[in-house]
Amino acid sequence: MSSPTEQSTTAPPIPPTPPDDNACCQSGCVMCVYDLYQEELDRHRLALAAWQARHEAGAGR
Repeated sequence: MSSPTEQSTTAPPIPPTPPDDNACCQSGCVMCVYDLYQEELDRHRLALAAWQARHEAGAGR
């Protein structure tokens, strides 16, 4: 999965790939794959909002 700094500033950030349905072992892990995915999704939403703000500001010129 790529971080916002690894992506081009002109392309929108790529959303994280959801874990496979069988990726969770159902053992109550402290950091479940679904928790990790949610953190990645939260980072993506922030990066997307920042990208959209940059492009909206540029479009107003």
